[in-house]
Amino acid sequence: MSQSNIKYDEISDTLTVSFEAGVAATGIELTEHILLRLSKHERKAISLVILEYSVLAQKTEMGNRSFSIASGLSQLSNELREIVFDILLQKPVCDFLHLSAYTISLIETIPIISVQPIPVAMS
Repeated sequence: MSQSNIKYDEISDTLTVSFEAGVAATGIELTEHILLRLSKHERKAISLVILEYSVLAQKTEMGNRSFSIASGLSQLSNELREIVFDILLQKPVCDFLHLSAYTISLIETIPIISVQPIPVAMS
């Protein structure tokens, strides 16, 4: 896999990270602001689009903001959900999104992600 191509559009506050160009992909809406495009067959990320990037990546006084991805994943098959988790936990995606779990009780957890601030020249 080649180096990620990172583009930030300040006007729309959108960060687009392309891992591979020109590859057919399936779009998975993790949240209303985060879209992961992936190759199901190859089980790898193709691109990542983060809308309102500056807001999502902004730290609070308690640390990074976290967002539930439970509703986005609930509409997926078990197989596709497993593929998404595998992709989120591996490089290069884990350099941009951090997957963790909010534990409500010993039997119930909610998958959450946080957007990692990217030290790139915003242009």
